[in-house]
Amino acid sequence: MNSISMAWKSIKGNKVRAFLTMLGIIIGVSSVIVMVAIGQGSTQEVQSQIGSLGKDVLTVSITGSDVTFKEDDAKELETVNGVEDTAPTVSGRVTAKNGETNAQVSMTGTTSSYLDVRDLELQSGRFIASLDQDNHSKVAVLGSDTAQTLFGLGNSVGQSIQINGSSYKVIGVLQSVGSSLGTSGDSTVIVPLSTGQRLASTTSIESVYVKVQDEENVNFMTNRLEQTMRGIIGDEDSYSVSSQEDLMETADSVDNTLTLLLGGSAAISLIVGGIGIMNIMLVSVSERTKEIGIRKAIGAKRGNILSQFLIEAIILSSFGGLIGIGLGLVSAEAFTVATGTAVSYSIPVILMSFGFSLFIGIVFGVFPANKASKLDPIQALRYE
Repeated sequence: MNSISMAWKSIKGNKVRAFLTMLGIIIGVSSVIVMVAIGQGSTQEVQSQIGSLGKDVLTVSITGSDVTFKEDDAKELETVNGVEDTAPTVSGRVTAKNGETNAQVSMTGTTSSYLDVRDLELQSGRFIASLDQDNHSKVAVLGSDTAQTLFGLGNSVGQSIQINGSSYKVIGVLQSVGSSLGTSGDSTVIVPLSTGQRLASTTSIESVYVKVQDEENVNFMTNRLEQTMRGIIGDEDSYSVSSQEDLMETADSVDNTLTLLLGGSAAISLIVGGIGIMNIMLVSVSERTKEIGIRKAIGAKRGNILSQFLIEAIILSSFGGLIGIGLGLVSAEAFTVATGTAVSYSIPVILMSFGFSLFIGIVFGVFPANKASKLDPIQALRYE
């Protein structure tokens, strides 16, 4: 107890130096918490967005640059036993304009089945019909953000907009689907497939969403679709069939690696903080050499001196860890408010970062404490 009170008294007597000593630990702990919270929040958000597509939906992507995949080829996928519906798509970026207001948005060219396959809902108006596709009609369904950007709170259905300089009639507005990693899924415009191909300057189809009848048979259906695609295209490297589970696993793997890298980078500052503690403690030993000599001369044992300086290092690192946790939580919330990106706190990571800060205090406090405990009392008393 006496060592604790003396250590605390020494810290209180040098408040500014104590704070500067803790600064490295504070920054390290808060950085770890913020980085991991952002990484895990991104993982959950991506998985939520991928999961919203539905476990009964497979994505057939055309990956070969020299492969031409036509609408008739996509219709062959509908004939596969176990397939409920398909929605071929092309995509690109376009400029949508209403009067003086314009916005860069994503464009999706697709068929009437897209609404059901992607499980989307209309806020107003109607979706693309088969007749629109057959007639190459210049009609558009707007995402909720696009509609609000171009028309504000006014009704956009029945109005005309310019897409890449051509006039299109707005026939519907979609319900909001939210955003992922700061990218809105509502900043979009959907047009008939034939019209979308013209906007994207292509005659091919980029991907096909395939809704299966039984989500329990997704793996089996993946194999069936791969066999069908092999018959249509031939080259296995020119296409891929993926399920939402595959995408989730991939996203999870990528985000876990990213979180580990972010957390590891932030943890380096904890090491730097530990070195700071050691340096300051060594300075403290030098400054208090005479005090140590007096204590030893009146009977203090080596263990008393060792414990006093070690306790000082532990107190500094533990207080730095606690302040770092508070700063990390506040910073993560501020990041959420500023960017709109969700964060996810990990209690084990918070406890681990605090535990690591204590460990750092002990490891880097041992050397100066040991040096202080070994001082010769006669030499220490002579020190000026």
